[in-house]
Amino acid sequence: MTRTAGPPRRAGLLGVLLAASLALVPPTAAHADGIRGQQWALDAMHTQEAWRTTKGKSITVAVLDTGVDARHPDLAGNVLTGKDMVGFGASRGDRAWARHGTAMAGIIAGHGHGAGDADGVMGIAPKAKILPVRVILEDGDSARTKARNTRGNALAEGIRWATDHGADVINLSLGDDSKSAHPEPAEDEAVQYALKKDVVVVASAGNGGEKGDHVSYPAAYPGVITATAVDQYGTRASFSTRRWYATVSAPGVDVVIADPDDRYYEGWGTSAASAFVSGAVALIKAAHPGLSPAQIKQLLEDTARNAPAGGHDDSRGFGFIDPAAAIKAADRLKPEGLHSAAYGQKYFGSGPDTPADDENSFGWAGPLAGGLGAVLLATAVVLWRGRRGARRYGL
Repeated sequence: MTRTAGPPRRAGLLGVLLAASLALVPPTAAHADGIRGQQWALDAMHTQEAWRTTKGKSITVAVLDTGVDARHPDLAGNVLTGKDMVGFGASRGDRAWARHGTAMAGIIAGHGHGAGDADGVMGIAPKAKILPVRVILEDGDSARTKARNTRGNALAEGIRWATDHGADVINLSLGDDSKSAHPEPAEDEAVQYALKKDVVVVASAGNGGEKGDHVSYPAAYPGVITATAVDQYGTRASFSTRRWYATVSAPGVDVVIADPDDRYYEGWGTSAASAFVSGAVALIKAAHPGLSPAQIKQLLEDTARNAPAGGHDDSRGFGFIDPAAAIKAADRLKPEGLHSAAYGQKYFGSGPDTPADDENSFGWAGPLAGGLGAVLLATAVVLWRGRRGARRYGL
């Protein structure tokens, strides 16, 4: 398998859709069943132990992203009818469609394919359902500029729509961690709406670890479970943003992802970490459906492995996520109301770290549907090209 030496360095603001900048190289000789062996996150997250209790059946995870390829063999049957909050741009069959969203859905609820489902990508909660909500466009989509100008409210609307249409968990593998990033009231209110409806909200911490560690939204909204990225040794990924809002760490380096182009890629980013955490939350919700978002967040914090000195730091939160331990610890809890999970009605503001004057935004309207809010994952290497046979994409 061809590997890169590490995450490529990127210039400019993170207000771009990084998933669409996939650097393709000729496919290697790796066979599909070799893909499973490269999914180090499955062992690291003790999934086999968690799966003795549940694989996420009856739980719906909304993936607010660029769309999801429901026909991918690793996702077939697990993708529900969703909603397109943008309303234009690339469609099925176009290269600039559903790449990032499909990758995240595979991490969460991929079930593999082939004999015994032994080939392809296995997700953390392979029996969960995915509710795709398109709120942003891929980087290569020619309609991104139009979306920036006209669909800046898509993320907030998407959170509310997912909440009202059966989501148990909302995955936000996206965000803006540029200097100009700041909280947007409509998005904050949408997150609080979801929490009050007992929907868990998970977001990526940001990929600004080498570019100033600027606060990322929606990661910094109150009540959100925020995922930072680590490698297979538990070391913080250099790109992973370090901020007070870090909840737990999860795999974010050398992550195997599925793509609508019939290939598998190796990727990196806090987007992937967020998807892994959302899959873990789906397992916990399936095992203990009565728990509130606040209880689940607390469980993740209390049961995380390899806790930093002092119990918490801005790099890895409370430690590496362990869904099996969380499920076991939840056995002694009684479901309770949401209470303080939404932190009341007070608008969040800029958080503990007040931005410097040069970080203030002028005329910025929050993470936009066109990709100004970055989808925080970049990929580099083709691992394997699948053989699904001829297939036509409807437009």
